[in-house]
Amino acid sequence: MIAKRAEFSKIFNICGRFGIRRMTTTKPNVSDCEKEVLFECINNRGIITLNKPKALNAINYPMVCRILEKLQEWESDKDMVIIKGSGRAFCAGGDIVDITREGPSKAHKGKLFFKHEYLMNNFIGTYRKPYVALIDGITMGGGMGLSVHGKYRIATENTLCAMPETAIGLFPDVGGTHFLSRLPGAIGMFLALTGHRLKGADVCKAGIGTHFCSSKNMHELFDALVNKINPCNIQNEIDKYTEDISSVQFSLARQAVVIQRIFSLTTVEEIFCALEAEGTDFSLKTLDLLKKMSPTSLKLTVKGLHKGKHMSLQECLQMECRMAGHVMEACISSDFYEGVRALLIDKDKKPKWCPKLEDISDEMIETYFKPLQPDEELNI
Repeated sequence: MIAKRAEFSKIFNICGRFGIRRMTTTKPNVSDCEKEVLFECINNRGIITLNKPKALNAINYPMVCRILEKLQEWESDKDMVIIKGSGRAFCAGGDIVDITREGPSKAHKGKLFFKHEYLMNNFIGTYRKPYVALIDGITMGGGMGLSVHGKYRIATENTLCAMPETAIGLFPDVGGTHFLSRLPGAIGMFLALTGHRLKGADVCKAGIGTHFCSSKNMHELFDALVNKINPCNIQNEIDKYTEDISSVQFSLARQAVVIQRIFSLTTVEEIFCALEAEGTDFSLKTLDLLKKMSPTSLKLTVKGLHKGKHMSLQECLQMECRMAGHVMEACISSDFYEGVRALLIDKDKKPKWCPKLEDISDEMIETYFKPLQPDEELNI
C-alpha cells in the first residue's frame, strides 16, 4: 500500500515512519543547497530548477530531501509542477562520488541517499497533479528517476538519455527495474546492460519521452505551461506546442530483431554466447562493450529486470533499496567503489572487476535481494 501523503513530512522530522536514520555526518550547508535547487511559483504552478550546471545538475542528499519536501507541499495546493535543469543538462545522475568516498565502512551514508531518492521517485510516480519534466539536455541515472516516472517528459534534439550504471559497478536503479523492463522489444534490457545512449527523437521512440520539442521552441512551451495551458486539459495543450515525429526512424530499428531475440534471454552467459554466434559488426561490438562492464552488475541487472517486470513501481523500488544497500556494503563485490574510482575519481578507466563472470553463482546474486536491517528497509 502507498503511504499517505501527509506521512512523508515525517521524513524530515522523526523519520521513523520509513525507518530512516538521520545522517550522522556533518549537516549540509543550507545556503549551498538552496542555490543548488531553486523553487518558484508562478500562476499557481510550482517550478523546480536544478541549478548545478558545472556538475551537470547531479543531485545529492540535501537536494533530494528538499525536492521531496517541496513536492509534498505543492501537491495539495498547486495546479502543476514543472522541473527543468540549468545549463546543458537536465540531470546527469546522483553524486555517487560523495556517497562512496569513505568506503563500505560508511555504507549508511549511501543507503540513506538511495532510500530518500527512491521515496522521491515513488512520489513522482504517484503524483496527483500534472508533473512535467523538461529534459532538454543530458539525462542519466538519477535524472531518469526525476523524469520518467512523471506523466509528461518533453525531449529535444539536445536530450541524451542513458542508464550507465553497469560501467561503474552499480545497476540501473531509480525505478529502472520497473520502467526499463516494460519498454518494448527487450530494448530496456539492452539499454540497462550496455548503457547505450539515446539521443533526441530516439528518447521518445524508445518510450522514455512522451513529447518532442525543438530546443528553440522550449521557451515558448515553458511560457505556455506557466501562463496558458489549462492543467485540466494538459495532454491536448502540450500537443499543440510539440512536434509530430512519427515519420522519424528509430536509430536502433535495424537492430530491433536482434536486440529482441538476444536480450530476451534469461542469463548474461546466454546473451554473451548469442552475441558471439550472431557474428555481425553490431553484435560483436556490443559483446566487446559488455565485457568491459562489471560482471556482478550485469548479472544483478538481468536478475533485477526479470523480477521487476512482474512488480509494481513500489515493489521495484523496495527491491532496489535492498540491492543498493548490499552493493554499498560490498557484500559480495566492491565493484561499485572500484568503478567510481576508475571512472570518476582517478579516471584511469581501468576498473579491476572482481569476481569474474565465471565465478559468480546464482546464489551469490540472490544475496543482493535479501532483506536489510529493519530500519534500512524502504517501507512504502
